[in-house]
Amino acid sequence: MDDNNRNLILAMVLSALVMIGWYAFFVPEPPAVDPTATPPAATQSTGGPAVVPAAPTASSTSTAAPNVADAADAGDPSRDAPRVPIATPSLQGSISLAGGRIDDLLLTGYRETLSPDAPFVRLLSPTTQLRVAQDGSPVAPGGDPELVAQKPYYAVYGWMPGPGVDPAAVPNPATVWQVESGETLGPGQPVTLRWENGSGQIFRRIFEIDDRYLFTVTQSVENTAATPFSAAPYGILARHGQPDTQNYFVLHEGAVGMTDGELVELKYKNIAKLDPVATEGPAEIVSVAENGWVGFTDKYWMTTLAPAPGQPFTAVVKYAPGADIYQTETRMPMQTVAPATRLSTATHLFAGAKIYETLESYQDSVGIDRFVDSIDWGWFYFLTKPIFHLLHWLHGLIGNMGWAIIALTFVLKLLVFPLARKSFVSMARMRELQPEMEAIKERTGDDRMKFQQEVMGLYKREKVNPAAGCLPMLLQIPIFFALYKVIFVTIELRHAPWFGWIRDLAAPDPSSLLNLFGLLPFAAPAQGTMLHAFSLPLLAIVLGITMWLQQKLNPAPTDPTQKMIFAWMPWIFMFMLGGFASGLVLYWIANNLITIVQQYTIMRMHGHPPDLFGNIKSSMPARPRRNRK
Repeated sequence: MDDNNRNLILAMVLSALVMIGWYAFFVPEPPAVDPTATPPAATQSTGGPAVVPAAPTASSTSTAAPNVADAADAGDPSRDAPRVPIATPSLQGSISLAGGRIDDLLLTGYRETLSPDAPFVRLLSPTTQLRVAQDGSPVAPGGDPELVAQKPYYAVYGWMPGPGVDPAAVPNPATVWQVESGETLGPGQPVTLRWENGSGQIFRRIFEIDDRYLFTVTQSVENTAATPFSAAPYGILARHGQPDTQNYFVLHEGAVGMTDGELVELKYKNIAKLDPVATEGPAEIVSVAENGWVGFTDKYWMTTLAPAPGQPFTAVVKYAPGADIYQTETRMPMQTVAPATRLSTATHLFAGAKIYETLESYQDSVGIDRFVDSIDWGWFYFLTKPIFHLLHWLHGLIGNMGWAIIALTFVLKLLVFPLARKSFVSMARMRELQPEMEAIKERTGDDRMKFQQEVMGLYKREKVNPAAGCLPMLLQIPIFFALYKVIFVTIELRHAPWFGWIRDLAAPDPSSLLNLFGLLPFAAPAQGTMLHAFSLPLLAIVLGITMWLQQKLNPAPTDPTQKMIFAWMPWIFMFMLGGFASGLVLYWIANNLITIVQQYTIMRMHGHPPDLFGNIKSSMPARPRRNRK
C-alpha cells in the first residue's frame, strides 16, 4: 500500500474516531421515566413552606441555612400573597411577598422556539401555579390565563438566629413581608420590603436591578431593643426536582461556582450522591475567604448567588432527599447588632442568559471572580475561547453568523496553511517516488524487512517525511471539538439564522430528503433524533458530496477492500453527520471545499495536478462489453 493511500486511510480512521466520540459522548441518553413513580410527599405546613433548621456547621464564620421544603399548594402562603412586579429591558416577572422570594422570572429577549408568538423563556417559577398570558407574562385576575406547571425554581433570602435567639424572631422562607417603598422593581427603581418581629428588631430587604440580569439584594436588621441581637444572613437558590437537562456527557448542567479561584461543577446526579453532613443531608460545604459565587447552570441560562468581593462566606451545594430539592447557598458570618444600631449585608443575584459580554462586564465592573468561566468551555478551552472570540468578532464584522462560520473556516485554514502546504508537497513528492518504490518492491520480493529498509533509505536520501501529511489531519480533531463546543454551548448561536431554511445554526438542518425538502405534505422526523439524521438533510448531502470530491483528488487504491471502504466512506459520514448542528456541518463543508482548492493548487504548482475527473471516471464500475459476431 503506497503512502498516499496510507495517509488517506489515516484521515478516514481519524474522522471515524471523531464520529465514534460524537455518538459515545455527545448524543444524550433518553431520560428514564418511571410511569408508576409518584412525586415525593410534600412537607405540610400551616403557614407555608416548612423550614427545617439545620445544626450549625463547624465553620466559625457562618451557621447553616434552613432546608427549603415543598408545601401543599393549599397551605402555601405564596398562593394568595401580594406580588411586586419586575420590569426591565431584559426581564419580566414578580417578587412574592411570601418569603420575599424572587420566583417568577421571564427572559424577554428569548423565546422557547423560533415562532414569533412563542412564550418567553421562563427561568424561575413559584411553588404555586402562576396565572400567565400566552407569552408567559403574569396577568391580572379576570384575564384569560394559562397555568404555569413548571417545577418550582426560585431565590429566597433570610436570617438564621444566633445563640439564644428565638427562631421565630428572624424572617424565614415563609415570612410574609410588607412593601415599605417602591411599586415596581426596575433599573433605578429599588423596592424595599419590611418585617418586624415584635421584639424590637426591624428587618429590611432592598431589591435593586440593572438593565440586564443582575439583582443586588441588601438585607439589614435594625435593633431597637435594649439588648444585643445576633443573626446570620443567607441566600438560597432552590430547584424542586431534577430539571429537564440536555443529558450530554460533555455539557455541564447542575451546580456551578467559584471558590477563591477554584471552579466547582457538580451534575445533579452527583449532588444527590454527596456525603451526608450532620443534619444537612448530602452536601458539599466550602469556606470562601474572599471571592466566590455559587448557583445552578443550564445550557444557556444560569442563576448565581455572588456575595460582594472580599466578603467571606460559606458556599453550600446540597440535596434534600425527602423533598427532592436541590439547593445552593451562600451563608454569611454571624452578625451581632448592638442596641440602637443597624447592620446590613449585600449580595448579587445573577439570573439570566449566559452572554459572554454580560458575564465579562460583571466580572470586570462588579468584581465577580472569573464569571466567564460559568460558560462550559470544555476540555479544549485553550482553543475554544480563542475560536469563540474570533467567531464573535467576525460576526460583528459580517452581521450573519453563518457567513461568520465560513469566514472562520478560511481563517483557521490560513493558520494551518504552512502545515497543509507541507502535507500536500509531501504527497506530491511521494508520488514522484512511486516508480522507485515499485522498483524496490520488485527487487526485494517477499522480503518485507529489506523492503522497509530500502524505502526508509530512499526517504532519507530524497529528504521526504512520510508522516508530514498526517499532522494537519491530527490538528483537525481538537479544532473540530473546540468549534463544536462553541456552536453547542454559546448562546450567540441559539436561533441564529444563516439564510433560507437554516434559521437556527445551533440545531440540525430541519430539511429532509424524505419529504423532498418540504415539497411533500408531511413533516420530516423530529430534529435531534437518530431518524432525522437518516432522513438526509440537505446540508448533510452537500457534505457527503464534498467529502467524495475531496477523496477523488487521489487515485482509487488498487486493493479491492480499500477501494470499497473509500467508496462508501463519504456516504456513511453523510448519514452520521445529519444530526449535527447546522453550523458545524457548514464549517465542515467549507473546510472540505477549501481543502480541495488548496490541494489541487499546491500539487499543480509542483507538477502533479490531481486528475479529478479521471479518478472519478476510473472509480465508476465498467460496463461489460458485448461480444460482436
